Amino acid sequence: MSKQLTKAEEEIMQVLWSLKIASVKEVIAELPVPKPAYNTVSTIIRILEVKEFVGHQQKGRGYIYHPLIEKSDYSNDSLHKLMNGYFEGSFKSMVSFFMKENKMDIQELESILKEVDKNKKL
Repeated sequence: MSKQLTKAEEEIMQVLWSLKIASVKEVIAELPVPKPAYNTVSTIIRILEVKEFVGHQQKGRGYIYHPLIEKSDYSNDSLHKLMNGYFEGSFKSMVSFFMKENKMDIQELESILKEVDKNKKL
């Protein structure tokens, strides 16, 4: 997956990933105030369809939308792009950066390492 989402597109995708299926009105209901206009959300969803992030099914006179890309797949791809673009592909460099910048203590790092180790065993 090489396509990246804009901030607005990602906000819509977060809602669709959460709801699984939704109409434009249902997406708008989940967005923070100030709510975007119906036409704005509808246009963004159509762009997401062109980018093949979203699919639809007709329901009455309208459409119900659903994600075509799993959130975990998009997250993984975005993380790899971040790591490759800013940390020369080094996970170690990326973690070191976040530890320094976020003033992470050793207990937090150990907790993360335990989680990584647990996921390796799955």
